[in-house]
Amino acid sequence: MVQLKLTRFILLPVLSALLMGCVSASLQNLSDSLSDAILNQNDIEIVREGLPAYLLMTDGFIEQQPENTDLLISGAKLYALYASELVKDPARARKLSRKSRDYAERALCLKRSSLCHIDQLAHDAFAPALQNADHTAVNELYSYGLAWAAWLQAHSRDWNAIADRPKIESLFERILELDESFDSGRAHYYLGLLRSQLSPALGGNPETAKSHFERAIKLSNGNDLAVKVALARNYARMLYDREMHDRLLREVLQTDPNVPGLSLSNTIAQQEAQQLLDESDSYFHE
Repeated sequence: MVQLKLTRFILLPVLSALLMGCVSASLQNLSDSLSDAILNQNDIEIVREGLPAYLLMTDGFIEQQPENTDLLISGAKLYALYASELVKDPARARKLSRKSRDYAERALCLKRSSLCHIDQLAHDAFAPALQNADHTAVNELYSYGLAWAAWLQAHSRDWNAIADRPKIESLFERILELDESFDSGRAHYYLGLLRSQLSPALGGNPETAKSHFERAIKLSNGNDLAVKVALARNYARMLYDREMHDRLLREVLQTDPNVPGLSLSNTIAQQEAQQLLDESDSYFHE
């Protein structure tokens, strides 16, 4: 994959080309290359500072081709990434995650009109409606689930938003039925996160969450470091298992984060792993 840095030396020529009318089939290739560059970047601050400019470009691409599902999915994923990982202001995170969800919903509606506005269905009708999706719609379905999960994270204090959590779980369960290995098994990762957010008394299921995390680790061949961090944070801490907690975090810190498509995610995971490990003594105090 192409290694690029999002600086003005790249963005300004690209913008000039767009303004001159050089928008064609190559637009999608350009979008894909820049998306790859972001995901393969191992300097978090470069992405934090450069991604807003690319998000504006993506908005412009979508204005040019409003029914291009690939562009909508790219926009949805990158807005979700920015909102959930790189924005500290809660109000901004809510606004940006809404944009992510809107783009993802547009892509899903274009791919499967029967699934348009599916989020408005009652839960008992939601899961059956997902049977209208087949393997050809996995990418759109997954992007919508990812965007919805980012939106839920940004609205974690809103009980109306939290009430939708079972729907998001059903969505990722359907993805697993259609293609468990999609995106290196990340549907398992999101299900693990969702099922470890609540205590057992409130309906959480830590053992089920653990099995999802472990399956995601296997499907990614151990390359997705965010999953090990989640297993340490959301499971080992919950069970007060310091040995497991510290072992997982040390494994993360000792692993080369530079994996195609995962370098940025892994670098963020290593940053969080170091923070959790630094807090281990105070968390697991006798």
